[in-house]
Amino acid sequence: MPALLATLIDEIDAVRDCRLYGRVTAVLGILVEIGGIERRLSSGDRCTLLARGGRRVPCEVIGFRGGRALSMPFGSLAGIGIGCVAEIAEAQPVIHPSAAWLGRVINALGEPIDGKGPLPLGDHAVPLLNQPPPAHRRARVGPKVDLGVRALNGFVSCCRGQRMGIFSGSGVGKSVLMSMLARYTEADVNVIGLVGERGREVQEFIADDLGPEGMARSVVVVATSDESPLMRRQAAYTMMAVAEAFRDDGQHVFCLMDSVTRFAMAQREIGLSAGEPPTSKGYPPTAFSELPKLLERAGPGVDAGAITAMFTVLVEGDDHNEPIADAVRGILDGHIVLDRQIAERGRFPAIDVLRSVSRLMPDCNTAEQNEVVLAARRQIATYENMAEMIRLGAYRKGSSPEVDEAIRLYPALEAFLAQDKEERTDLAEGYARIAEIIGKAAPRSADAEQTPQEGAAA
Repeated sequence: MPALLATLIDEIDAVRDCRLYGRVTAVLGILVEIGGIERRLSSGDRCTLLARGGRRVPCEVIGFRGGRALSMPFGSLAGIGIGCVAEIAEAQPVIHPSAAWLGRVINALGEPIDGKGPLPLGDHAVPLLNQPPPAHRRARVGPKVDLGVRALNGFVSCCRGQRMGIFSGSGVGKSVLMSMLARYTEADVNVIGLVGERGREVQEFIADDLGPEGMARSVVVVATSDESPLMRRQAAYTMMAVAEAFRDDGQHVFCLMDSVTRFAMAQREIGLSAGEPPTSKGYPPTAFSELPKLLERAGPGVDAGAITAMFTVLVEGDDHNEPIADAVRGILDGHIVLDRQIAERGRFPAIDVLRSVSRLMPDCNTAEQNEVVLAARRQIATYENMAEMIRLGAYRKGSSPEVDEAIRLYPALEAFLAQDKEERTDLAEGYARIAEIIGKAAPRSADAEQTPQEGAAA
């Protein structure tokens, strides 16, 4: 309570003694020009437009042109015309998350949209445009996190505080993999951001994929594809601010965002509207500068808390080297690749373990675990290198002992990588099954105690 009181006092102190008003001078598409107060505004400031009929439309200043402030609305511009009043917002946007937010669905502005009443305020205000913890004060990543998906646990291990990308074309099973991670990953709190999502799929994801048990420890932030680009971009910032609030309370947060591509597309709309020059694939420079500002906010905190994050990337035309995918891959600590050919032959999740990389492997594993995983990867790689010849019948049995062994083990390894969405496999069981397939002893497990740094020392 004292902390909440101090926060309220700070916000009251931030209120200006007078209110400043300007006027709308032009409306160009989704862009609104405001005059009269442009010298009191800066990029990123908020203002409110008073539409005809008394409706209030929040806006954000995105630039300046010809002595006028350029703003973009969070809602519809219906009723906004030349001469409408524009009022400068009194404080920077913040939210007050608390444990009472668990099980709730909110919009990009931190307002409840699930019909369950108002959200209780937490003790601390978290800025929506928060800064990442200082690099020299951040804790290091922790031990491995059990994701519940055996292909990831075994071949693309993830540690506490690690940030991973899920790279996928459309219709390759990304949503199903997301639902498995949301339900099965070991964490204190889930914070899930659905950015630019189809409105039809939101309720399906919450009710069917996440379920009551998963929802009870989750906060879901939603901005559907029909909302303004500011709302879609803001949903990512709100999601990260909620995750930071729980992290700063010392909790382990699993943050799942779908998708970074739609966040970048929203920033593209905003930047082009403000007059930025288009660069690669029409994306303006701010689309690439905003990515690290968002993604770097995930990861270990200064103290005990950490945000382990999975960011999905919808690659255009199955081109995994398109600009956004390439930029995100360079920022994150690893990438998981979903392959359309694997999905077409009916194996889900369609994870291509040979193209997927965790930058904390092999340091997070014991020596025995690394030996087992590398042996299995070699068998898969050997088979995939000869797959075309094997399918055509051009390979003769006995020509190569290595290929013969890979052909013998490949069906069992494929069966291991396939997993029903209702099935969960823990870390120890996954390693034991890989060892059984390739004929090695089950590796010892030190997952609960070993961090990547300890693994490297071992």
